[in-house]
Amino acid sequence: MQILDSISSKPTSPSKSDAFLVIDQVSKVYNTAKGEYVVLENVNLQVQEGEFICIIGHSGCGKSTLLNMVAGFNQPTTGIVSVKGQTITEPGPERMVVFQNYSLLPWLTAKENIQLGVESVYPDKSAAEQIEIVNENLELVGLSEAANKKPAQLSGGMKQRVSIARALATRPQMLILDEPFGALDPITREELQEELLNIWQDHRIT
Repeated sequence: MQILDSISSKPTSPSKSDAFLVIDQVSKVYNTAKGEYVVLENVNLQVQEGEFICIIGHSGCGKSTLLNMVAGFNQPTTGIVSVKGQTITEPGPERMVVFQNYSLLPWLTAKENIQLGVESVYPDKSAAEQIEIVNENLELVGLSEAANKKPAQLSGGMKQRVSIARALATRPQMLILDEPFGALDPITREELQEELLNIWQDHRIT
């Protein structure tokens, strides 16, 4: 596991040609009424496939901005973000995001929230195959018994488990987590951090 203290402008190994994810000389600048506001400047990072990376830094240093560019929600002002040599220009199912605010549809059950993602990514699979994927991932995060509950009936920790299961169910190459446990109490946060690390050790998703 790598832990990056804030966002460095120094290049890291491995070489770009071998890396799974490459962030190459990336800068992000916003035009404001007071002039240009530089959020990121000349950021370089290479990540190997299956590696677990943590980016830490103070509020407003550009962590979410960088993750949004990896997810494809935003584009760098200069520089390139690429996966397996392909420049990221838009969101894609191979890069799934887990947000702090859960982003669950309140009128759907936990199972249905996960199934919605599976259906969109695997429309050619049979209904039975889709349900099997959903159930596997509910079990993975320990929520099989809560499958038919709606978000309002779930605790914060359970909602975030559903979000993680929904992301994993699409079999992504990369899982992007933007402070997913920030709104949880310390005990639940620690439990989910341990669970997430165990899932990564078993599946080695980048």
